[in-house]
Order: sequence, then structure tokens, then C-alpha cells
Amino acid sequence: MKNLLLTLMCIIPLITQALPDDRDQPIHITADKALRDEVEGFTVYSGNVRLVQGSMELDADKLTIYHNIDLADEIIAEGNPAKMRQQPEVDEAVVHAHALIITYFKSEDRVNLKTNARIEQEGSVVEGDAIDYFIERQLITAESDVTQEDNKVVVVIPPSMHKQGNAKESGNGATGELRTGDAPQDDATSSTESE
Repeated sequence: MKNLLLTLMCIIPLITQALPDDRDQPIHITADKALRDEVEGFTVYSGNVRLVQGSMELDADKLTIYHNIDLADEIIAEGNPAKMRQQPEVDEAVVHAHALIITYFKSEDRVNLKTNARIEQEGSVVEGDAIDYFIERQLITAESDVTQEDNKVVVVIPPSMHKQGNAKESGNGATGELRTGDAPQDDATSSTESE
């Protein structure tokens, strides 16, 4: 468990940040059909749905946006699979994610990838039946479907990350800080190890 947590902490900075101005960009949605229900508070886009906001692009068969007045509280993208791409920083590679269902929970600042979930950037991969990314905390959790035999979470770490992770571990010293991109300290992972 400790190695998985260490691995995920090394990968998180690569796959979790967006270009600084993405959230400030307008959202453009195209689809074959759209239905907005003001009374129930949702809008459904269906057929060849594409959402673009800054560097973030989302393709799905169906996109449902639940809203309170005009604000989107929850966004659910469904597809076979639904696909998302986003460039974290100007000088970094694009992050690719897909799952049958991708849900964004605004109140929790969380993205959930469910069923055949995968996140990839520059050869770093996390796969599982469900992947949660807690944006504010920059925390990723991945789970397998325990009801299926031999179903496991898969993490692929390219050689470049091995070298980068080792350099950051030795360079962090005794500060006790966990900055974006740093590997966790032993005392920061000891409570998770026993779970």
C-alpha cells in the first residue's frame, strides 16, 4: 500500500493541474440535441457531445449538467468511453483520461472516473474501476472492482519518474512539507500503511 501511495503521489502533479486560466474561459458545448429543464434544474446534451473550456476538451455520448440557477453543481459525461483531455501547464504534455462515466462534483471539487477508468500523461498511467481526483487536496484514489476476480488497480511508472521521484525524495530533507511533485515523507504515509 505504501508503494502505491508513493507512486500516486509522484504521478499526481503530472495529471492534476490545469492551465491557470482554464477556469476563467467560456464553456463551449456542441451536441446533436439539448434539453434544459428549468423546473428540475438540469440540462442534457446528447449525441456527439463536445465540451471545450480553455485547454480542457471532453467528448461524450451524453452530458448532463445539474445546476442551481445558472451554476453547474454536478456534470456527468457518459460514453463508450467518455474522454477528457487537458494540458496542465504550457510546457507540459496533455493529460488523457477516459471512463464510461466521468462526473465532476463542484461542491467537493472532485472528479470521479467510473468503470474502465484510466488517466495517462507522458507514460505515467493509473487504471482502475473507479478513480477519484480531489482537486483541492491534489489527491488521487484508485479502486478495483472487488467482485471481479483478478481485477486490480494498475499503475505504470516510466523510468523518467523513477529518477525524478528519487531525486525529490532525497532533496526534500527534514522539512516535513509535501509540495506538488514531492514524494511523501515516511511519516506522512505511515497512517495510510496500516489501512
